[in-house]
Amino acid sequence: MGWTQTGVSSWYGDPFHGRRTASGEVYDMDKMTAAHQSLPFGTVILVNNRDNDRSVELTVNDRGPFAKDRILDVSRAGARALGMIGPGTARIRITILKAGGDIVSVRGGCVDVQIASFRNRQPAETRVAEARQAGFAARIEREGQWYRVLVGPFEEEASANRAIETLEGFVRRCAM
Repeated sequence: MGWTQTGVSSWYGDPFHGRRTASGEVYDMDKMTAAHQSLPFGTVILVNNRDNDRSVELTVNDRGPFAKDRILDVSRAGARALGMIGPGTARIRITILKAGGDIVSVRGGCVDVQIASFRNRQPAETRVAEARQAGFAARIEREGQWYRVLVGPFEEEASANRAIETLEGFVRRCAM
């Protein structure tokens, strides 16, 4: 898919094991899953530990992390594979391998770029203002308890890619 994100990851196990994830699945800390704040559920990602060059494929099935300055929470199984059980965190790179939910190719249709997702409206409004200041049409779309910040719509790949490069985010189908 080409979209990447770099930052810090942590891992989670107990006391979340056996509880429902944001996707509705029951969390099993021994499965290869991850929590991301905005990637659609079912998205398969390659996570590379930039500290030791280990990599693992994980499926996004939950929301998080909610710790400041972290971009991904991985299951205990994912943390073992990445060699981050002891340290608890790692510098990582996420690459989308298989689209989940609403990610689609930009070719042949209306797409938006989702640049953020928040539980509170105020940070979403701040992100909209930043996107507009960068020259993009931006709006907030409410989905359950989430305020998603969308840029677009776009009809051509070059326009959507410029938004992704400038603001970071991922492509999704326009709401009809």
